[in-house]
Amino acid sequence: RRRLKPLRTVVAWRGRAEWDQVMVGLYCGDSRLQQDALDRVSAWKSRYGQKMPLAVDCTAELIRCKVLDSSGRLKSHELILSYGLALVRFVNLITERKQKMASIPLRQLAREVDIPIWVVDLRHELTHGKLPRLALCRKGCDVVLDWLRKTYWSRQLGNNLCEGSEDEDEEEEEANTELGNDAWE
Repeated sequence: RRRLKPLRTVVAWRGRAEWDQVMVGLYCGDSRLQQDALDRVSAWKSRYGQKMPLAVDCTAELIRCKVLDSSGRLKSHELILSYGLALVRFVNLITERKQKMASIPLRQLAREVDIPIWVVDLRHELTHGKLPRLALCRKGCDVVLDWLRKTYWSRQLGNNLCEGSEDEDEEEEEANTELGNDAWE
């Protein structure tokens, strides 16, 4: 029997090496390297548009906040608004798909995907209440980035450990297919 080749999926990144380089750059802690990774994600977004994986988009927005914070160019209030927007967007996007099926409380959805409840409460305060302290926004950002690293980025890195004797191009094509938007549902 002839083995059918998988359907080709067009992605915004050049290959596995570029993907891995961006992932490492985003999480490295060096503002200059993080900015380079953010620039690459912006290029991906311009190529990929709405098909950009939500996890990549959310990670980039949260890292952008950290880079702005470390630059010292923004006032405390501006940083709270920046972190707040990124955190609200993260919680809303994570829960949006399940929310369309039925009206389920955000706290329940957060439990289902293992997001700390206090992050949902922080989102609620940012949206409906008094703005929280900058320290709490920073902590929320760190927790969410860690969650994204564990539930999305590390899984993608694990896909790099392919078994079998397939051609290298086919392995890269399959890895890029797995890195698409549907991989994070």
